[in-house]
Amino acid sequence: MSDKIGMFTGSFDPITNGHLDIIERACGLFDKLYVGIFFNPNKIGLFTGQERLALLQKVFEGNEKIEVFLAGQELVVDVARERRVSHIVRGLRNGIDLEYEANLDYFNRQLAPELETVYLMSKPEYRNISSSQIRELIHYQQDISPYVPPVVSEEIKKNEEK
Repeated sequence: MSDKIGMFTGSFDPITNGHLDIIERACGLFDKLYVGIFFNPNKIGLFTGQERLALLQKVFEGNEKIEVFLAGQELVVDVARERRVSHIVRGLRNGIDLEYEANLDYFNRQLAPELETVYLMSKPEYRNISSSQIRELIHYQQDISPYVPPVVSEEIKKNEEK
């Protein structure tokens, strides 16, 4: 029997507790889980790709099931094939996310019909948290610690002190 390999992707700018919850739950479903940091041209970045990679590596340090990587300008399905991924993992917070993901799923299925997509619903306590909203809170110098892993809020504090 072959390993079940999942891949959860996003810009993770920054990673939130909602992302963390989906990743931890996905770990229980797969033998290995890749967490891929992808560039989203529609988002204004807070951290560079290398900074996000370092943060996520700290967050998942010691979890041997998870491997974090920084993608180039590539399609998710191409990266999935290269890494022999069997399932793409996506998180859903609400109907807006579902509509967005349904559009992506259409093209993913056209390009890579062998890949299956697994959707995990956000827990209610994470449904209103998004990286965009966290970046806005940071802009207005609000406390983000309830919404992100400790390494992220620590990094933001360091950057504010500079």
